Amino acid sequence: MDDDPTDEPGELENPFAQDVPGGAVRPATFVLFGATGDLAAKKLLPALYNLAAEDRLPDRFRVVGVASSMQEHTFREHMQAAVQAHSRSGVVQEVLDRLMDRVDFLQGDVNDPALFERLRQNLVDGDQALGGPTRRLFYLAVAPRLFGPIAQALDGVGLARGSDPESVLMIEKPFGHDLRSAEDLNREVTAAFDERDILRLDHYLGKETVQNLLVFRFANGIFEPLWNRRYIDHVQITAAEDLGIGGRAGYYDQAGAIRDIIQNHAMQLVALTAMEPPATFSADEIREEKAKALRSIRCVRSARGQYTAGHVDGGPVPGYLDEPDVPAGSQTDTLAALKLEVNNWRWAGTPFYVRAGKRMPRRSTEITIAFRPVPHKPFADPRISGSIRPNLLTLSIQPNEGASLRIEAKAPGAETELRPVRMDFLYGETFTRDTPEAYERLLLDALRGDATLFTRADEVEQAWRIVDPVIAAWEAGEVPLEPYEAGTPGPPSADALIRDDGRKWRRL
Repeated sequence: MDDDPTDEPGELENPFAQDVPGGAVRPATFVLFGATGDLAAKKLLPALYNLAAEDRLPDRFRVVGVASSMQEHTFREHMQAAVQAHSRSGVVQEVLDRLMDRVDFLQGDVNDPALFERLRQNLVDGDQALGGPTRRLFYLAVAPRLFGPIAQALDGVGLARGSDPESVLMIEKPFGHDLRSAEDLNREVTAAFDERDILRLDHYLGKETVQNLLVFRFANGIFEPLWNRRYIDHVQITAAEDLGIGGRAGYYDQAGAIRDIIQNHAMQLVALTAMEPPATFSADEIREEKAKALRSIRCVRSARGQYTAGHVDGGPVPGYLDEPDVPAGSQTDTLAALKLEVNNWRWAGTPFYVRAGKRMPRRSTEITIAFRPVPHKPFADPRISGSIRPNLLTLSIQPNEGASLRIEAKAPGAETELRPVRMDFLYGETFTRDTPEAYERLLLDALRGDATLFTRADEVEQAWRIVDPVIAAWEAGEVPLEPYEAGTPGPPSADALIRDDGRKWRRL
């Protein structure tokens, strides 16, 4: 047997490769507001089933669906159909039947105080049937305008701050429409729940590559010493989609790419890339470093665009203004690009370029670290020296999770000819077990009581402080809304944002 002298006892392990130490799931009742909506059907209910299939749920566990439509028997049929349609691992009927035995449903209007009295009694009765108290996880898969009222209604019946057993509030994005509304919403929910008991979800943080970014940096000695302005020329973060807005015009036309993707998903990726090493892999330490990174960032240039008719995957697609229910003459951005400065010791002078858009050539979310060129090229042949390209480290978040490192190598043959080659790592090929869906990881962490992958109030507000001035400049007409043909990388201004610095976007 070969002994590797580097494999010493006590070597730092990947903290995301296995369950969080000490993170046993606790008895819980999962109360799902908006239980009949699309998010519940496509993501949350299948995630609960897959956790059950992997024996991840606690023995004492219940699901209580809450919605204004449907009766209990109809909801059960709805839930079974949703799991069968959207489970990533197929369905074992015996497992699904056991889960359905734990399901209850309350029909009612969240504006009716009587609903919350019924819910309180349901929880008391449910705990008695389970043989003991359970933590209450209240998941708000509802319109953002209902977040505050539901939190306060729960508080009104003793199901919020100070409740025994413990109550936790889980909130979906979007969290606010701008900085002021985010601050107002934070005040509203923290009037009912302590900050430590509020879990704000950003499903990107549940993706394996996003989690592995921390491991990549802090568990590998070859990367972290280079993770700074001396060795990194710039960072690119792209969240591209080939799809349009579908039937979401009512939401999307009020949000645009900057509110839908940049303010939350993209800023979280920026924070994870730019943050300082935490003292420990604890929720408070990691979130504190993310917040510190966000406090140091400002946007120095931006571009925006709106897709017109074009071709994606060989087929014609309509322009944004021709999508169903989009108001005539809408000035909503379907692509946003930002150049960010990180004003701290580690990153001063190293720009972060961020873009997100609809109807781009393909679906791809990735972080690319572009290293500085070598300081001296000793090759006598100028053709060789001129062909050397900087190293790139790309972390792919979707659709194919993994990492790729581009390096220079000599091509086979008698002549010295350099070629860029890639060292690739794909989760699907490397690990034998299936990659869990993001919501599975987030729900499991909520059951464990681990808040690491959830955003804190100050993170949300700092992200809004970065994008609010950008939105204000756009609304003042300082940055024109440019058209771009569907199936292309975006308008000329988005290309100029990085090209004027002597750089270029990675090709989609």
